[in-house]
Amino acid sequence: MEQLSGSPRARYREQVRSEVQAHAWEQIAEAGAAGLSLKAIAKHMGMTAPALYRYFAGRDELLTGMILSAYEELAEVVEAAANEGRPGMAMALRRWALANPQRYLLLYGTPVPGYSAPPEATVLAKRIFAPVLASFPADTTQERSLSFWTRLHGVLSLEIAGHFAGMGFDTDAFYDREVRSLDD
Repeated sequence: MEQLSGSPRARYREQVRSEVQAHAWEQIAEAGAAGLSLKAIAKHMGMTAPALYRYFAGRDELLTGMILSAYEELAEVVEAAANEGRPGMAMALRRWALANPQRYLLLYGTPVPGYSAPPEATVLAKRIFAPVLASFPADTTQERSLSFWTRLHGVLSLEIAGHFAGMGFDTDAFYDREVRSLDD
């Protein structure tokens, strides 16, 4: 049995914050990050909007927590695949993105109007990219690693947004070929 730490009040607070984030992910899946509404989440949870503000100061604080959590999750995925080289990291990125399309689009999709990510987001983004950069020989430029990474994101973004639907080709094989062409 897992040992619970903290006071009952602190545990309850974390439970409510987790539930708010779960509802926020559902909203983002339905309407995108720009459609995130704390008032709608509060209503769905049977709370008043002012009561919800005891758990999050506002939409930006909620978004920040979600963004940092998604970056942390992806950083762990990429770092775990680093020993498999660039193809392994590329495939791990795709598996994570397809399993978590809302998280992927929150990080790499259309920016949320009026929202500015905190500096911690940049630190985590660099952490995600560090194994990719390290996988290239030291005598190559950073441009080569950036080209690799951005082309993968281009294919993934199109796939997740549904732009390949109905085109009649195997997206798994397409992504694999793209990864291999970039790994030369």
